[in-house]
Amino acid sequence: MIKFKAAAAAIAALALAAVPFAGAKAQDFPNRPVTMVVPFAAGGPTDTVARLIAESMSRSLGQQVVVENVGGAGGTRGAGQVAKATPDGYTVLLHHIGQATSATLYRKLPYNVLTDFEEVGLVTDVPMTMIGKSTLEPKTAAELIAYVKDKKDGVIYGNAGVGSASHLCGMLFMSAIGTQMTTVPYQGTGPAMNDLVGGQIDLMCDQTTNTTGQIKAGKVKAYGVTTKERVKSLADIPTLQESGLPGFEVAVWHGMYAPKGTSPEVIKKLNAALVQALQDPKVISRFADLGTEPVALERATPEVHTKFLEAEVAKWKPVIEQAGVFAD
Repeated sequence: MIKFKAAAAAIAALALAAVPFAGAKAQDFPNRPVTMVVPFAAGGPTDTVARLIAESMSRSLGQQVVVENVGGAGGTRGAGQVAKATPDGYTVLLHHIGQATSATLYRKLPYNVLTDFEEVGLVTDVPMTMIGKSTLEPKTAAELIAYVKDKKDGVIYGNAGVGSASHLCGMLFMSAIGTQMTTVPYQGTGPAMNDLVGGQIDLMCDQTTNTTGQIKAGKVKAYGVTTKERVKSLADIPTLQESGLPGFEVAVWHGMYAPKGTSPEVIKKLNAALVQALQDPKVISRFADLGTEPVALERATPEVHTKFLEAEVAKWKPVIEQAGVFAD
C-alpha cells in the first residue's frame, strides 16, 4: 500500500509539473522558425500571397516564417500534411477557397476540413480573370463565348489541378455557357501559366495575384474579371457579368490554419502576427499591385474564419454535386 501511494504521488507530481511546462512552451512560442505550407507549386497566386504574409509575420514573431510548397492532389496533399503535423504552431497552412470545396470534391479526403484544423484568420479576397494566350482569335468576352461554343472541345483550358481555384472557375464558366472545353490539369498555377504564355493552351481563369503582371506586360489576353465590379488595378477590363454572363461571380479567399489541438495561446500569437501583416504598408501596397487587398480586420479573427469556412462548404456543396465533378 505504501509503495502504491508513493507511485501515485509520483505520477500526480509529474502531471502537475507538465501543466506549467506546457504553458511555458506556449509562452515561449516561437523559439524557432515556423513553416508555412502552401499546398501548390511555387510561383502561383497562393504562393505569392503566402510569401508576402510570411515575410511580414517573420518580423512580428521574431522568427523566420519559411514557406514550403507541397503541391499535388488539388491542394489536399499539403493540407493533409498540416492536418497530421504536431499541433505546436510551428506548422501552419495558407490555403484558398479549395479548403472549402475539397470537402465535397474529394470522395476520399484523408482529413476533415471542418474538424482537423484550427482556423487562424482570413487573409484576402482575390478576384479572378479569364485570360487567353496572346494569339487567341477572340478580342472580347462576348466573342470568346461564341468562339468556345463553336470550337467546343477544340479549345484547351488549363488549370492548376483538380480542386484548384482555376479548376472551379473553369467548371463554372463551362456550366454558364453550356459548353465543355478540353481541360488540362497541371501541378500548380505556375506551370499552367507558363504554357499559356507559351501558347500550348488556349485559356485559363486565374487569380489577379498571378495574372495582373502578365496582362499588363501583354503576355496574355484578358477577357473579363469574375467580380461584380471592375478591379481597380485592371479598370479597363470588363466583368464577365457585363459581357453576357449575369450572376457569374468567383472570388478566391485565402485563410490560415494550424493543426487541430494547437493551443489557444499559440493561435492568438499567430493571429496577432497575421493581423499585423494585414496592416503592413508593404503588404497592402503589393496586394494592390496584384489586384487585391487584405480582408477587413474584423474578418481576420479565428471565430469569423471558422463560421465563414462552414458557410463556404455549405455554399459550394450543391454547386459541385450538380456539376457531377468528383475526384478520388
